[in-house]
Amino acid sequence: MELSIVIPVYNEGSHIAETLPVIASYADKTEAEYKLIVVDDGSADDTWQKVISLKERFPRLEAIRLSRNFGKEAAICAGLDAADSDAVIIMDSDLQHPPELIPAMVSLWRLQQVDIVNCVKQGGSGNGLAYRMSTAIFYWLLQTFSGYNLSGASDYKLLSSKALEAWRQFPESKTFFRGMIASLGFAGATIEFTVPQRVEGNSKWSLTGLVGLAVKAIVAFSSIPLYLIAAIGALFLVGAFFVGMEALYNKFIGVSATGFTTVILLLLIVGGIIMVSLGIMGYYLSAVYQEVKRRPRFLISETTERKSG
Repeated sequence: MELSIVIPVYNEGSHIAETLPVIASYADKTEAEYKLIVVDDGSADDTWQKVISLKERFPRLEAIRLSRNFGKEAAICAGLDAADSDAVIIMDSDLQHPPELIPAMVSLWRLQQVDIVNCVKQGGSGNGLAYRMSTAIFYWLLQTFSGYNLSGASDYKLLSSKALEAWRQFPESKTFFRGMIASLGFAGATIEFTVPQRVEGNSKWSLTGLVGLAVKAIVAFSSIPLYLIAAIGALFLVGAFFVGMEALYNKFIGVSATGFTTVILLLLIVGGIIMVSLGIMGYYLSAVYQEVKRRPRFLISETTERKSG
């Protein structure tokens, strides 16, 4: 049995030389012919040099360096494109995805003959209340709009070659890995884990990054926001009809028109809704524009097998 372990990294130079051997030690326990596929997402520190220095100790290590920082989603895509094994595991390098679960994931895949093994987070790792609340709101919105319950979901997964090949049929350039895997619908198993503290450093996810991921995920998997715009417009049309009828009635009976402040407030509310609606439609149009251009998800600068230039 052949196993690939895809590990996207970005500015992990402070600990990568210590964490990769830990991951490899648990991969050894699977008794599989495995390789570690490390994808450097355009790190600005010495991550690439540290990874290259480990090549002699770990001949099964393959490294890919992207030309710039394309984002974690693109780095995952690069690693999956390079995987050519019976199964592939996707995990982070900072040990917040516990490597001790690797043997259990492989065992579940073998014994239950499932195509996907999902590792689901239970509890947090010291993240603040605001972070946890925003995460809960994101998953609630995603489930409401798309129907996929990804609460606690992580990128820590095992995919069979069948699931990997199905994933490769998704053509979009802007991906949301967790949602795409959930949409495959293949038989799966679940392993719960508590997220440990990071070995070193801080999370690479900023609040703006998380918001951007949330918006991208909702746009990628649901058209409901567009339908909501139409529904809100219909409600205001009905309201405008009755307000207009009342105004005409008052005019005919000679009652003077009042409520200038109310009119201004209504204009502000309607104007705000129009601007938000245009923003939502603009984001969908932007997503379509990005896909129509058909630009590559990532560009590779060099690998352990070859160098650019």
